[in-house]
Amino acid sequence: MFIQVPTDMDEVQMRQLQLKQQGETVTEDVIIRQAVLDIFQNLLDQIEDGHYDTAKWQDETLTVTDINGDLMATVKPKGETFIADFRKNSDATEEYLEQEAIRAAGGR
Repeated sequence: MFIQVPTDMDEVQMRQLQLKQQGETVTEDVIIRQAVLDIFQNLLDQIEDGHYDTAKWQDETLTVTDINGDLMATVKPKGETFIADFRKNSDATEEYLEQEAIRAAGGR
């Protein structure tokens, strides 16, 4: 089974092993950080029925810009970092990201 976007710590570890087999050495934190971004972007795309807004990292905050590059929303972690939130409870983090994606989409 190939893990593209890990949704829990077991999948993070599996993804890390997959990358290692391909010759890439990546930390769990790097994988989690990318997973949080990918999960959020996927949720945003689903809610908006397409890729209209883009999520990016700005330090420990996710930013959402529209197709014109205008800032539409920012999403801060519930705890100190999204990595810590994901490690503590990946399901709760995904639920929070979904709520924030709904808010960021703003009914679009």
